[in-house]
Amino acid sequence: MARPTTLPFHPLPQINIIHADPDSFDVENGPSACCSPSGLQASPGSGLVLHPNLGAHGQRRESFLYRSDSDYDLSPKSRELSRNSSIVGELHGEDLIVTPFAQVLASLRTVRNNFTTLTNPMGPEFVSAVCMLADESYQKLAMETMEELDWCLDQLETIQTYRSVSDMASNKFKRMLNRELTHLSEMSRSGNQVSEFISNTFLDKQNELELPCPMTQIEGQGTLTQISGVRKLSHSAGLQGSSISRFGVKTDQEDLLSKDLENINKWGLNIFRVAEHSHNRPLTCTMYTIFQERDLMNTFKIPTDAFVTFMMTLEAHYHSDVEYHNSLHAADVAQSTHILLSTPALDAVFTDLEILAAIFAAAIHDVDHPGVSNQFLINTNSELALMYNDESVLENHHLAVGFKLLQEDNCDIFQNLTKKERQSLRRMVIDMVLATDMSKHMSLLADLKTMVETKKVTSSGVLLLDNYTDKIQVMRNMVHCADLSNPTKSLDLYRQWTDRIMNEFSHQGDREREKGMEISPMCDKHTASVEKSQVGFIDYIVHPLWETWADLVHPDAQDILDTLEDNRNWYQSMIPQRPSPPFCTGDREGDGEGGHRFQFELTLDDEQDGEMGVEECERGTEEGWSPVDQGGV
Repeated sequence: MARPTTLPFHPLPQINIIHADPDSFDVENGPSACCSPSGLQASPGSGLVLHPNLGAHGQRRESFLYRSDSDYDLSPKSRELSRNSSIVGELHGEDLIVTPFAQVLASLRTVRNNFTTLTNPMGPEFVSAVCMLADESYQKLAMETMEELDWCLDQLETIQTYRSVSDMASNKFKRMLNRELTHLSEMSRSGNQVSEFISNTFLDKQNELELPCPMTQIEGQGTLTQISGVRKLSHSAGLQGSSISRFGVKTDQEDLLSKDLENINKWGLNIFRVAEHSHNRPLTCTMYTIFQERDLMNTFKIPTDAFVTFMMTLEAHYHSDVEYHNSLHAADVAQSTHILLSTPALDAVFTDLEILAAIFAAAIHDVDHPGVSNQFLINTNSELALMYNDESVLENHHLAVGFKLLQEDNCDIFQNLTKKERQSLRRMVIDMVLATDMSKHMSLLADLKTMVETKKVTSSGVLLLDNYTDKIQVMRNMVHCADLSNPTKSLDLYRQWTDRIMNEFSHQGDREREKGMEISPMCDKHTASVEKSQVGFIDYIVHPLWETWADLVHPDAQDILDTLEDNRNWYQSMIPQRPSPPFCTGDREGDGEGGHRFQFELTLDDEQDGEMGVEECERGTEEGWSPVDQGGV
């Protein structure tokens, strides 16, 4: 049964935040049906009202998620509906839903309403409604109701019992992204490179493990049971009993640093100036200021000297010679997480322990980053890849180092937490840091969007967030948003971050060239297109994520979306106007350097969800849209 891929949502009455009474959380046995992992504290409130997003975007275009998923639109009627929905989806005035499970729920509500009209089950007061229907209208309504029900049954039959219903959305979004990337890759060589970069970085792929020959073992390599990267530092015990500076770091520019940190509670803090005025200790002074601002030191009885010692130790384990994934980035993500936690829509939703866990996770999420990707470590048979079986290699390592550093002298900032609090915090931090693995992006996005849209079409319209699964899902996406927040900051900051990440990519490309390896997409400094990469990055990754987050906290993130759109348009305007040679020849074979066309890889599960091919891209072009021109922003 064909079905339009976007459905209009009719808003429900606004409902106030519900305050839930959390039960205790048993780490060994997991959460109960209505408890938070930090249930040891009284949760101030764990309900989140989902407001209809009617007309809030003004003339802002929506992301590609609101376009037609043409694989499912087979009948002429549904193609027409879907095409209209896609047009409305770019500048829609009414809230549309795009996740399959939420669409099923919305359809079932329609079926129920139609059933009431058709069968009059409630008594004589409904007779007039039935009598008003002519025979032809009655038959039409009955047929539409049956079609709705058949479509719902078709969708429910495809659900696999061992997978989440959000996988329906994940597979749909991957299929739609494939269509966009395939079209982009056929436009030019640079478009193909951007497509490969997005696919390789943000889509989960299975890797074949190649075990290195024992004869090629690197001399001096540590055993796999040890956590590499942890080293003793001279300042470890030096702060005990000594006075702590105003911002946790010693600097002769304290007045300038104070002026910088006046913006600690604002989106877009200039972390580069903070680093300049703190003797390159941006993470330590930013975290110190945040903890003071939130009174977390007193709440959890964290000794000030232990906190500063740990933060200096943590910051020293970020590599200053790595262009992007250094303590500057960690400080920026921590401060961004601090702001997202403070959004009015989330007021009184998270407990102090959950706030502590989120900010701590942001601070450690890239510690000891070597400046290369997970795939590079896998392809070079690195010790870390072997230790973590190619699964979220760096993210697992960041967690191991971050928690190991707590065991260093005078570094245990959680020494006064109870055993249950420590266990709960550790579990949350692990979940959040693992979610910063960019290959998990599409699953995270699908999970969040399914959650938001499902609650929108239910009778309550309130996201309770009274159990671990729902609450950690929001927290994981929060840190993920903070990690992908560079394009949402002011243009001058965004451009600095872009320069840094491109330099880091180039260094990886140089190492790959030296080793005789295939150079990863966007890592060849001779061919990488900075402007096109940023437009594609925003269109297909950043905007869909932030658009969904903005739906969750509506209307609190509208300024962020506006800045994101402005930055995207600036990079679009900077793309050289001279046409680049087409990547594909008539027989669809590439020529020249890197002459293979981008090909999206499917899993068996994805293949079952729809046929894929360039015909859809060609049809999309005929219908008048282009991924680069429309952008989905």
